[in-house]
Amino acid sequence: MAALADGLGPEFQQAVDAILAAQGRVIVSGMGKSGHIARKIAATLASTGTPAQFVHPAEASHGDLGMVTQSDVALVLSNSGETPELADLVAHTRRFHIPLIGVASRPESTLLRQSDVALVLPAAEEACGNGIVPTTSTTMTLALGDALAIALMEHRSFTAEHFRTFHPGGKLGARLSKVADLMHPDMPLVAEGAPMSEALLVISQKGYGVTGVTDIEGHLSGIITDGDLRRHMQGLLDHTASEVMTRDPRVIRPEALAEAALAEMQERKITCLFAVEDGMPRGILHVHDCLRAGMV
Repeated sequence: MAALADGLGPEFQQAVDAILAAQGRVIVSGMGKSGHIARKIAATLASTGTPAQFVHPAEASHGDLGMVTQSDVALVLSNSGETPELADLVAHTRRFHIPLIGVASRPESTLLRQSDVALVLPAAEEACGNGIVPTTSTTMTLALGDALAIALMEHRSFTAEHFRTFHPGGKLGARLSKVADLMHPDMPLVAEGAPMSEALLVISQKGYGVTGVTDIEGHLSGIITDGDLRRHMQGLLDHTASEVMTRDPRVIRPEALAEAALAEMQERKITCLFAVEDGMPRGILHVHDCLRAGMV
């Protein structure tokens, strides 16, 4: 990895510029082990804001060249740079003036001589010891592809919110969910002047174990929890909501990450947070909502 980093020259920036300039997709291709690496690079690019597609070089020779258009840029991988199955794909890029970025370990190889941008892997022995099993070379190629993806992300100002658009599933997608995605708009709320009998009824009906309390303008001014009920057990029904509530409760913004809300609830050992915007309650988030989303 150190040799790879030290060997990166202006060609790396040229590759980034070529991809940024493309109006279409990045067509990533390779044969054998390089093909497996190419699939991963294509997937990483696609999930980080750079449309990309893997094209199998053998299938390309039998019709899949139709997937490669003049608005695309090709990223072709071959450790030797002489993989015969790549010949038709490379020829197609030359015929239709499609920018070609080649990745190989031999600067004088056919692939790199044909490429518009040549990314040369440093000379490094394969980890197998006899120099025949793709190990070190595939690791370097994968790292180079990841480096391209990260550089492109920075150029595109790609954020976690953008990533969530392409990765809504699984625990990673759940971690990037917003409070607004999980909160319930049907909230337990009572007015400050409401009698505690009404507040208890709302707490029981909504099932969150709490109720928010709003002022005359509809702003969230407090919250009533089971702790507040215990503290005012003596003569509870003689009080109003404003007399029992905890003022200025902890709240969160609807556009905040749900992961931040979960961390807040865990830190403060509470089960609910009201989502508030401009002082107005917009929803309520329960810790179980985060659990159901797969965040833990």
